[in-house]
Amino acid sequence: MLIFERDIAVDMGTSSTLVFEQGKGVVLREPTVVAVDKFTGKILKVGQDAQKMLGRTPANIVAIHPISAGVISDYEMTAQMLRELISRITSFSFFKPCVLVCVPSSVTGVEERAVIDAAIEAGARRVYLLETAVATAMGAGVDISKADGHMVIDIGGGTTEIAIISVGGVVECESIKVAGASFDEAIVKYVRHKHNMLIGLGTAEELKRSIGCVIQRPDVGMEEIKGRSLTNGLPKTVTISSNELIEAFVEPMNHILESIHTVLERTPPQLVGDLDSNGIIMSGGGSLIYGIDRLIERSTGIRTMVVDDPISCASYGAGKMLSHLNDMQDGMMNFYRKRQLKG
Repeated sequence: MLIFERDIAVDMGTSSTLVFEQGKGVVLREPTVVAVDKFTGKILKVGQDAQKMLGRTPANIVAIHPISAGVISDYEMTAQMLRELISRITSFSFFKPCVLVCVPSSVTGVEERAVIDAAIEAGARRVYLLETAVATAMGAGVDISKADGHMVIDIGGGTTEIAIISVGGVVECESIKVAGASFDEAIVKYVRHKHNMLIGLGTAEELKRSIGCVIQRPDVGMEEIKGRSLTNGLPKTVTISSNELIEAFVEPMNHILESIHTVLERTPPQLVGDLDSNGIIMSGGGSLIYGIDRLIERSTGIRTMVVDDPISCASYGAGKMLSHLNDMQDGMMNFYRKRQLKG
């Protein structure tokens, strides 16, 4: 009996990769990390298992993040990681699945080619590319086929993507390397200068998730953190308040707000008019920071909403597109070049 594979959609982010299988939904959600033996080049673990090994392994085992700023930074590792993830959900079959991959709107032709080649090497029959902003809008339930402007702000792990969607495509966009990781780094920097103490990025991320905010909370959150004193190198414990994190987040937040205003300035007036009624859609892990939607709304004067499931939204949108693959062009899309020519 021949087994027909279901097509799959992959949302490969800097910090996590989600895989959506047609008819089943999101079947895999793994950190975008690969543990490799640097002497043999052999992949030992992928995803959650690789992340557990961080900082707990011999010198010959290194953790690699093959996706940087939303695009492939290590081709070989990405191909192997994809192969491993795809093999987890596909049964033995003569028919390889079609794979739809979400890519940033700012992706270049070279980066597109790397994604396609990596997916084919991982076992895809055909590869389709979809801009993450379009996938997010679809996941949020927006009818993207209409000539109606919608703004999507996706704050991921490595990049923040701001895009205006209309008639099924991206009209205007900006991608900046200020995102979730930048907020973690801002906390590390703040604690070092203010408390003369060094903490790890993992501790900073936990702090961001528990009491992180960009506007004042009704109740001030307090969190005790441990690190190393820069004065004597001994262990040190300090208590951080949520109000201190507002101060720490000023710089990355200003970068994001500037980029939003830049995109609005470049957007045709008719579409900016649509945003007044449609509002701004926010997704990505960074959109979960307390008050970030209200700060953007205050800055732009446009109603801003965070989608129900910010981390999985793009993968659900890409999953919806799997039933329309016959209407899509496979292979190279040259998103960036087409937009440049249109402009």
